Amino acid sequence: MTHKTAPDSARRSEKSRRAIYDAALTLVGEAGYQRTTIEGIAARAGVGKQTIYRWWSSKGEVLLEAFLDLQEQAAEQAAGPGRETVEYGIPDTGDLAADLKNVLRATVDELLDPKFEVPSRALAAAGVVDERLTKDFVAKLLEPQLQLYVQRLKAAQDAGEVRPDIDPRIALELFVAPLAQRWLQRTAPISYDYTDTLVDYALHGLAPR
Repeated sequence: MTHKTAPDSARRSEKSRRAIYDAALTLVGEAGYQRTTIEGIAARAGVGKQTIYRWWSSKGEVLLEAFLDLQEQAAEQAAGPGRETVEYGIPDTGDLAADLKNVLRATVDELLDPKFEVPSRALAAAGVVDERLTKDFVAKLLEPQLQLYVQRLKAAQDAGEVRPDIDPRIALELFVAPLAQRWLQRTAPISYDYTDTLVDYALHGLAPR
């Protein structure tokens, strides 16, 4: 007598979830956020619409989770096969300007990589009209990244490189916010030279040295 193995619901759910992630990212890249629909994601993923609504309440939530997963996969690839991903801060080489320039150059690379740029812009656009999505985006993705700058600036304060009365959370916006604005509004290209200059202006100010 042959015994059939019962379907593994957890494995099936994970397979469906990954298919939905891939479908959401692909459709946003092909058709844009406005034309992407839950129905379209379901059809591309090969699942029922009700499956998506069981896990998410909107296409924005699907895209945010898919984007977070994309970044997690990128971190795993960077760590190498068989190695666990580790949350790293901004490296502290003892040269604050160089450390900030290096991490901002890496940010430029990601913002210009279509794999990350397209869903990033879609999430930014969706967040304008979806307050809940914005809060989730900030809490799950943006703020943890900004806290890495806070930690590095606090270390610089301890080393005497930054005035002790400076609020690191506000100070980081001197170079992060202009980069985000230029990228979002496409007022001019973003580049290494641009972010290097932002760091120099933020650390040294505009007055004569």
